[in-house]
Amino acid sequence: MRFPLYLSVSIFLLVSSALTSRAAEVSDTVTLFFRQGHCDLDTSYSGNGRNLENAFSRLSSETSDPALHLRRISFRGAASPEGSVAINRRLSDCRAARIEDLVSSRFSLPDSLTSRSFTGRDWSALRDAVNDDPNVPARQQVLALLDEIISADSEAGEQEDFHNLERFRALDNGRPYSYLYTRAFPSLRRSQLIIDYWRGMPLFDGHTNLVTLADPELPDLLPRYGTVRSCKPFYMSLRTNLLYDALAIPAIGAEFYLGKNLSIIANWEYGWWKSDPRHRYWRAYGGDLALRWWFGKEAHTKPLTGHHLGIYAGIITYDFEWGGTGYMGGIPGGTLWDRNLKMAGIEYGYSLPIAARLNLDFSIGIGFLGGKVEKYEPSGDWYVWNSNYNLHWVGPTKAEVSLVWLIGCGNKNLKGGK
Repeated sequence: MRFPLYLSVSIFLLVSSALTSRAAEVSDTVTLFFRQGHCDLDTSYSGNGRNLENAFSRLSSETSDPALHLRRISFRGAASPEGSVAINRRLSDCRAARIEDLVSSRFSLPDSLTSRSFTGRDWSALRDAVNDDPNVPARQQVLALLDEIISADSEAGEQEDFHNLERFRALDNGRPYSYLYTRAFPSLRRSQLIIDYWRGMPLFDGHTNLVTLADPELPDLLPRYGTVRSCKPFYMSLRTNLLYDALAIPAIGAEFYLGKNLSIIANWEYGWWKSDPRHRYWRAYGGDLALRWWFGKEAHTKPLTGHHLGIYAGIITYDFEWGGTGYMGGIPGGTLWDRNLKMAGIEYGYSLPIAARLNLDFSIGIGFLGGKVEKYEPSGDWYVWNSNYNLHWVGPTKAEVSLVWLIGCGNKNLKGGK
């Protein structure tokens, strides 16, 4: 017996409708946010702790629901547009891996149904943010430029992507970039957990439920994850100037990050060596205080790294005599302020990561050094002053090759010292 065509179609539609009514797709998304240049998860930042607890609470309850069948689970990482293409790719991949590690330590995930992806610079999400905010300066121009960037993004190389970023920064004298940097960029530094289920009868075999690996009690949930940072990021460093150390004048310094790419640093060196029988003196002490501004792609990725410009002021006293005429910088006796030379100037430097907690900082300062210098001749147990003069030096007054120890939560270079 052959069914008429219309009857066959009707039966097919009825069966499809019945199956559809019994199986509905359910999607659950959890978003976690990261601080600029970081892929360590700070649970105190932007509601991450609450979002993480809610995510595991939902997952724990859903695993016990026999009507839910897992279709796929995706981990996605993203970054905001500033910084180099390579750095943003590493950051977004690391952020996706971070949330995958958290979920994998809690639930058994079928490899065939999981995937991890990263977007690097998330131009599409930035466009959505611009589209939703009517207060963005030059909004229509920004939307047009982002549409152009997104349409060509799949074919753009690293050089072209850098050019796109420069165009975006320069648009309308930088006003849109400055506005979005503070209002939209933080929401782009993120990772997402996306879980898709079938609720009801699955349409095909192969679906499974998640298996919980541990007791789902929430009070001790967060302490289980060693990769989760609950401390507030803090950046400082201790350093020693290897050039002064090589001259037997031990040096130490401390630097504190103030935010907004600014830091303050204090240095002090002290070496007071002498050998009276031979009238040999090698004495120097002093220090300086500097305010630094960090710039460049490395500085935007992680504080206290990359290029820096600064202004500094300091004092120095010395007494050098090696078996002949001696030179003393500063007036003998008196107060500390009297018996030294004063200096001030501008400096440039570059801090290069060499290990997870170590940098090598190269700096040079050019400015003014002034004060009184005394010349003397050693004679037996006496020292005969023979002349003095006022020093007025304009030129290099500061040089550093410093070994820097990074201290603080989040103050750590990426793998390989990058």
